[in-house]
Amino acid sequence: MALSPLAPDAFPDLPVIEGVTFATAQAGVKYKNRTDVMLALCAPGTAVAGVFTRSSTRSAPVLDCQDKLGSDTGEGAAILVNSGNSNAFTGRKGRASVAAIVEATARATGLPAGRIFTSSTGVIGEPLPHDRITAKLEELAANQSAGDIKTAAQAIMTTDTFPKGASATVAFGDRTVSIAGIAKGSGMIAPDMATMLVYIFTDAKISQAALQKIVSAANDRTFNCITVDSDTSTSDSLLCCATGASGVDVEGDEIGGQGRPRSFVDPLW
Repeated sequence: MALSPLAPDAFPDLPVIEGVTFATAQAGVKYKNRTDVMLALCAPGTAVAGVFTRSSTRSAPVLDCQDKLGSDTGEGAAILVNSGNSNAFTGRKGRASVAAIVEATARATGLPAGRIFTSSTGVIGEPLPHDRITAKLEELAANQSAGDIKTAAQAIMTTDTFPKGASATVAFGDRTVSIAGIAKGSGMIAPDMATMLVYIFTDAKISQAALQKIVSAANDRTFNCITVDSDTSTSDSLLCCATGASGVDVEGDEIGGQGRPRSFVDPLW
């Protein structure tokens, strides 16, 4: 596939977000000799927020993620993404595939099922060969690296011709919060959804409720204002993970009131 004329000269130099690691693998979900699975692990205490497609035919991974959001448990979290097959329009088989992937991820990482979030992107209407993914879970858990966010961005691509990433830093007095994100998507992008697949990580300390408010508000001002072909996908997902590793409480009074959600999110967008 020819490289898009809009492609940047190089993938951006994204900061390492303390408390987050990545690993990728070739599972052969659809294509051979292509990295197509990504596992991100987040440290205990991570808050997770998300927004998703509003399609009436949301995929099994989207429905599972939506069910799991909404609480601070104090535990770590995992994001498992595969490309090549969207696990959409797959009915009971699709739900069984999600359950199998979550169970295998829980065994490999020691995390509870309720803290494992999955996404799938690719062809629609075909059963997901989840056994190819679960066979790679031990490898993915063992090969985690804080510096592998670029390879994670590559693993989630489908029709994209280049990986997408962005970052920002936000100063709170003499301390700094870092933000890094990756995304995929080049079609089926329309308003009233999260957009494509997007994963954002920050070392800010923030409650799940406040993080969800920030993510939802930012989504309304950005991704929900974008359209490419007026088609809404079944799989669009945005997950944002705040590890708290910086120690900067963006809700707290000790940073001079700069911890308001609006102040925190503006530099990202």
